Amino acid sequence: MTTFVFVVLVLVVIIVVIDFTEKNYKFIDYKVPGIDIFKYYMTFIPFIAGLITPITVFIAVVLVTANLAVRTEIIAILSNGISFRRMMFPYFLGASMIAIVSFYLNGWWLPDLNKHRIEFEKEYLERPFYFNERDVHIQLSDTDFLYFQRYSNRSDMAYKVTLERVKGTHLIQKLTADKMKWDTLSRKWQLQEWNLRTFKDLGETYETGDELDTLLNISPEDFDYKYRLNETFTIDELNEYIAILKTRGSDEVKIFEIEKYIRYMLPYTVIILTLIGISVSAEKSRGGTGFKVALGFLIAFIYLILFVLAKAIAEAGSISNTILAIWTPNIIGIIAGLILYRFVPR
Repeated sequence: MTTFVFVVLVLVVIIVVIDFTEKNYKFIDYKVPGIDIFKYYMTFIPFIAGLITPITVFIAVVLVTANLAVRTEIIAILSNGISFRRMMFPYFLGASMIAIVSFYLNGWWLPDLNKHRIEFEKEYLERPFYFNERDVHIQLSDTDFLYFQRYSNRSDMAYKVTLERVKGTHLIQKLTADKMKWDTLSRKWQLQEWNLRTFKDLGETYETGDELDTLLNISPEDFDYKYRLNETFTIDELNEYIAILKTRGSDEVKIFEIEKYIRYMLPYTVIILTLIGISVSAEKSRGGTGFKVALGFLIAFIYLILFVLAKAIAEAGSISNTILAIWTPNIIGIIAGLILYRFVPR
């Protein structure tokens, strides 16, 4: 555990120094106050620490086990009648503790910190966002469908709006308006120059007016910049947002589903990498710990590549089963870990 904390601190310091070097010119250009930069990195550091937790656990396991092997401690343990499996128990106990804490932090605590980090990056590090999609169709519920020609996120106004209510295959109501503006006080949409047609069995009714307040299952936040929005949601918020996106038939639902699956996957990754770490470093070698540490870093690098590829494949939809795509690195890791464990001298 001590080695794990040490490795986390070392890697976080390296990453923060590199990150600050890359972003410093933007801080200078935008004249960002020093206190804001400090607050940003106070949220950036926990984010990075949580992100690299599985890899740092793996590196810590390799360092500790290789050091024990070089000092012939493992041989002494085994020769005194303690099985290799029993010797692994404290490793998995520590890894399980880290996995549980990591799951809670990544699931609920870090997303709240990420809200400040993401807002800072949007304000100072990203270009201004303008909603430029045209002819937008949104399913608000099972019966309500919204269409608008274009939307301005600077004025929170939609143009050429149509709101339809459908029951089965029949159109019940059709509401059209020249403009639809967000009222910040009432938190409702205000339709301007509207026309309402209601269809009945024996005909239809027609109404018109200048202004009409209406409550819809959308807000200006839905048209705002969604830069890393998935990282700002807790698991509970992710589930709620995914349900909303599914009712709207949005293509963005996959991004948030992937984020949820990754958060559930990472704790198991800690356990799997612990098994691999013990297996590759438990045997004593003449080369000392240097080769084992280098091998550990190589395996960690390979895992990172597999994780990035799996996430890209899941986002692209190349594999229909998103969970399977996200879990591919862990599945490969389990197989590799069991094979390596099989050939460890015990």
